[in-house]
Amino acid sequence: MNKLGVHYEGHRIIEIGAVEVINRRLTGRNFHVYLKPDRLVDPEAFGIHGISDEFLADKPTFADIADDFLEYIRGGELVIHNAAFDIGFMDYEFGMLGRDIPKTDTFCKVTDTLQMARKLFPGKRNSLDALSDRYLIDNSKRTLHGALLDSEILSEVYLMMTGGQTIMKFSHEGDQKTGADGLGTQRVTRPEAGLKVIRASEQEIAWHEERLDLVVKKGGSCLWRPQPAAEE
Repeated sequence: MNKLGVHYEGHRIIEIGAVEVINRRLTGRNFHVYLKPDRLVDPEAFGIHGISDEFLADKPTFADIADDFLEYIRGGELVIHNAAFDIGFMDYEFGMLGRDIPKTDTFCKVTDTLQMARKLFPGKRNSLDALSDRYLIDNSKRTLHGALLDSEILSEVYLMMTGGQTIMKFSHEGDQKTGADGLGTQRVTRPEAGLKVIRASEQEIAWHEERLDLVVKKGGSCLWRPQPAAEE
């Protein structure tokens, strides 16, 4: 029995973009691919993403990249804005392979940032663009809804929503690798040593003490200085 009205019926995935975040930092291990849908792109959809039939003509099909994609996401946490929409498409594509691949949420944890945003900001606009503006995240280069760029922005939004720490652009270390689509992925080699500790100079310590003197003068006490023991 076919369920009518499902959003992905008759439609196919034409682009997948994902960035990997470990310990709240981008690793550079991205997954990005354009896919040939074996059908014409809807004019309305083309107006949103700008991806044409001619551009997709020589791209792989979902079946061609399914194993690589499964290896990339299996056992991980998928952070998706409006997750039900994307997961529905993914499960639909996996199902069309005829390989008895289980539902995505059985081998991945799925986190929906749209639902998170609706709880944090009830009654407000919670699109990815709106959240970017709310958290002062620069999306000036986002002219079309490219999947990889969306995922980069979403990763920053998610980190802000879950602790207020955004992704810092890492220094590129290690080898740059370029995929078949011409897009580079960066694998980061982390230094074995810990973070470098820069200690305050004597002059900086003196300035600090002067500031604390001013705090004491105006407020009568200072949390950054030990308080004298109370007399019995």
